[in-house]
Amino acid sequence: GRMKRAAPRSTLRNLIKRHKPQLRLAANADLLVHLNFLLFLHRLAEEARANAFENKSKTIKSEHAMVAAKVILKKSRG
Repeated sequence: GRMKRAAPRSTLRNLIKRHKPQLRLAANADLLVHLNFLLFLHRLAEEARANAFENKSKTIKSEHAMVAAKVILKKSRG
């Protein structure tokens, strides 16, 4: 199917409120969260692809993605 262009704003705002009810969100905070998520997903795909390539695998497997996620999350903690 076709990819949606718009961020699921109400869904995102509800998710954030459910996990952090004490937070007051600025008007576009949900868009920044969505952008961060998209950037993370892109980095995850790139890193998983590199892992698969290093392991001489033509297919990206779940273990490639898991290793990639750990690397990316460790880097992003700062």
